[in-house]
Formats: sequence, structure tokens, C-alpha cells
Amino acid sequence: MHSTLIVARMAPASGTEVADLFSAFDATEMPGRMGTRRRQLFSYRGLYFHLQDFDESDGGERIESARTDPRFIRISDDLKPYIEAYDPTTWRSPADAMATRFYHWEASR
Repeated sequence: MHSTLIVARMAPASGTEVADLFSAFDATEMPGRMGTRRRQLFSYRGLYFHLQDFDESDGGERIESARTDPRFIRISDDLKPYIEAYDPTTWRSPADAMATRFYHWEASR
């Protein structure tokens, strides 16, 4: 499994609206098209954390190819009132907001 973590800023008390937007988005075939296996959203003191898990390590490539889909464009636009780049001066795409994993541990099965 491959994971990505996007970090951004979130408008206070907008968790319900953001969750509703993703709930509708995730009810479509878009998660499958992007290879998303699981999505989790977190907030902490004005920060937004978007954790996505993928079955394969090509999740970034599949997301990139889905970026032109009208549903992807629509959710991106619909999130703008609630989510903004952590550093707007350097943000050009979601890749600019992805955290870098520097440690990983997993229990043996």
C-alpha cells in the first residue's frame, strides 16, 4: 500500500462541509479511477490533513491523470471556500502540499 498526506489550512468549523463534499465525491467512481483505497480527513488548530491510501505506488500518477475530469475539477473548486494552501506562495498543485514521510513502522502479521 502507498499513502499520501496533503497538508493545508482549513476554515474553522468547516469539517462537516468538507466531509460532505468528499462523501459525495467518494460515492462516484472517481476513487477507483484514482486508485484510492481509503481516505481520511483530519483537522488540528486550523490545519487540514488529507490522508489517502492506494493499493499501488502509482497513486500520484493516477491522480494526475484524473485532474482533468470535471468531477475532480468541481470538488477542487467546491473546496476553495474551506481549504487553502498551507503556503500559497509556493503552491502550484497538490504535490506541493504533500508531506514527506521520514519514518514508517508496521506490525508483522
